[in-house]
Amino acid sequence: QLQLVESGGGTVQPGGSLTLSCAASGSLDHYSIAWVRQAPGKAREGVACINNKDGSTYYTDSVKGRFTISRDNAKSVVHLQMNSLKPEDTALYYCGDGWGYYGDCRRLLLEGDYGGQGTQVTVSA
Repeated sequence: QLQLVESGGGTVQPGGSLTLSCAASGSLDHYSIAWVRQAPGKAREGVACINNKDGSTYYTDSVKGRFTISRDNAKSVVHLQMNSLKPEDTALYYCGDGWGYYGDCRRLLLEGDYGGQGTQVTVSA
């Protein structure tokens, strides 16, 4: 399993943008990568995922049209571009990897392991 490190979080005003990065310790070629988030007192929520086989992407409804996930396998990094941020996007964001059974984005988002430190995103006026 890869070691993943999240970065890029911060505090922005509503309507602002941030780009999160998920840097991997090894090659991403065989892994799907997903982002999830957890706000205080709330359940973990799957945000976005990019499939390892065909590069297809999946987004939860609340971020469609605002967030874009992309991968650069040559640099072993996955980005989450977040635009038009809303206060309800405030959370700790984690990335996770999956292959085989967990290479399926829906499984990875629901059942994957997200054990990193995460990166905090705060959207506030």
